[in-house]
This record gives sequence, structure tokens and C-alpha cells, in this order.
Amino acid sequence: MDPIRPNPDRPPVDRRRLLVGGAGFVAAAAVSPAFAAKPDAYADSPWRRVSDAEWRKRLPAAAYRVLRHEDTERAGTSPLNREKRKGTYHCLGCDLALFSSATKFESGTGWPSFYRPLPGVFGTKTDHRIGVARTEYHCARCLGHHGHVFEDGPRPTGLRYCNNGVALKFVPA
Repeated sequence: MDPIRPNPDRPPVDRRRLLVGGAGFVAAAAVSPAFAAKPDAYADSPWRRVSDAEWRKRLPAAAYRVLRHEDTERAGTSPLNREKRKGTYHCLGCDLALFSSATKFESGTGWPSFYRPLPGVFGTKTDHRIGVARTEYHCARCLGHHGHVFEDGPRPTGLRYCNNGVALKFVPA
């Protein structure tokens, strides 16, 4: 199961189940390495120490607003929407390869969309800025904001990684 997808088959939790189950989970987590927090592969990345002023100098204005301040570009404005060549999409902030062109699809939303990222390239958090919970994803290396992931994508994942085009750089194969 995809870790960001909720499990609709799970029964609702009542307080008793939560307390009893929670105690068991805490006990299991204390003794089981399977529940240990995964180390951050990019914790020592020099990209994480770049100041906001330096990011502002390095990035185009629109990319700076998206990557560093979680803005969203206007739909339909990215030339990457029309990109059809084989290649890889990289983070504009740090050049980490994020998506293969083989996973890009036309979502009709006006933003470049992908159904699967490359392994280990994103972190996620819940975003409530528009009044509804959404899953935001960001580059694991430089922590730049890229977009949101939704459960209305094509097979095989059913996911749609809706990415701001200004946050990406296309590298042809």
C-alpha cells in the first residue's frame, strides 16, 4: 500500500480501540526496529544550509516563490506541459532527478503531472492552506516545494503528482 494513501477498508477507530491499540503500538515500536524512524538520506545536504537570500539570487523569481515559499504557478503557463521527449525531470533548486518522462501524463489540470516519482526523492506533509487537507510533496535534498499529490491519477498507481513547472528542469535522454 502506498504510504500516502489512506486505507478506506479500515474500520473507524473508537476511543477504546485507540487506547488499547495505541498502547500495543507503542510497546511494539519500543522493541521493534521495523518501527524505527528512517534516517534522512539528505540530512547533511549542503542545499539545506543555503540562506533565503541566496535562494532568491540563484532562482528565477517565480521558481523562488514556488520552491522556497510554497506558491503555485498559474495553470497552463508551463512549457513543460507540452514536453513529450524522453528524459528526466529534475528539481530546479538542486538538480535532483525526480521523475522519469515515462511516468508523465496529460491530466488536463494545466500543470505537469506524473503518476510515480523516482524512489526516495520526496518528503510529504499535510497542507490545509485552502481549507481542505492535501498532501504536499517537497524535494528531499533541498526541501523545495513542488506540488501536491492526489488520488485521481492513472494506473498503475492511481496517483497524480501535480507539479509546478517552474520548479522543474527537463533533461533530455
